[in-house]
Amino acid sequence: MNIYYDQDCDLAVIQNKRIAIVGYGSQGHAHAQNLRDSGVQDVVVALKEGSATANKVKVDGFQQMSVYNAAAWADIIMIVAPDEFHADIYKHEIEPNLKPGKALAFAHGLSIHFGLITPRDDVDVFMVAPKGPGHVVRSEFAKGRGVPCLFAVHQDASGKARDIGLAYAAGMGAGRSGIIETTLKDECETDLFGEQAVLCGGLGELIISGFETLTEAGYAPELAYFECLHEIKLIVDLIYEGGIANSYFSVSNTAEYGGYHSGKKVIAGPSKDAMREVLRDIQNGTFVKDYLTDNNAGKPKLNAERRLISEHPIEHVGKRLRALMPWIEEERVI
Repeated sequence: MNIYYDQDCDLAVIQNKRIAIVGYGSQGHAHAQNLRDSGVQDVVVALKEGSATANKVKVDGFQQMSVYNAAAWADIIMIVAPDEFHADIYKHEIEPNLKPGKALAFAHGLSIHFGLITPRDDVDVFMVAPKGPGHVVRSEFAKGRGVPCLFAVHQDASGKARDIGLAYAAGMGAGRSGIIETTLKDECETDLFGEQAVLCGGLGELIISGFETLTEAGYAPELAYFECLHEIKLIVDLIYEGGIANSYFSVSNTAEYGGYHSGKKVIAGPSKDAMREVLRDIQNGTFVKDYLTDNNAGKPKLNAERRLISEHPIEHVGKRLRALMPWIEEERVI
């Protein structure tokens, strides 16, 4: 696997190009601001009419355009709007204005890999996917550091797509920490799997199951909250800083022994089998099909799940306990 750093990239390749960032949510604001601070002269933000982020774009000092006009104006068009809108945005706003030699960029491989968008063969297509949420991409850049990015060239019509993509990644700050070369397929499938099986779905359900196990056994929900949710951050920080072995080194011998003794009972064969099923559904397109079907129907499944989690006792207990620790609210990222 190839990993590139600032010395491998030439920022001058993009500093005089016109770049349109389509969307100004979590990733969009980080892309626009980091590129501007890296010396890119012409960065505009493209939004649909009536976008809720329009005022933020103005406050942050960027020119706003419609997606249609931005696509005609820009040399590089980075799409960081939600995945479910990509196909419509591309078909109606971007494709009519794509001239040969322009570059179409993505921060996630889903739309290309699963065929929601099929770009013409006379444009460059590349991906720069930061491995962190946008607020972290921005805050790390501002500190003089950088979040690693995954990078891939899907289509090189100009013969310069690689240089452009690497320069874009360096402009995001990734050259400070590592620009890792991959493919849109591998980025997309591993990203979806990590979100569903571990980072979001797996971790969330593990926390809830632990909370329910304790409260159903008669323990106070406050105790269950602290043991199964509140202390997660302490362990995750240790893992982030030095790996899983580091987290065991930093806890008590009792905790370490208990982790080895019981962890594999909880995350055992059936859990691994379920992970393999999740991966298969991602690879064969079942997940993306289900997700888009739900979105096109008005998001009934997604909204129902949002309602269920917001009404779960762990949320009510957590809100009450966090109020006892006002510094948590003061330091909230979101």
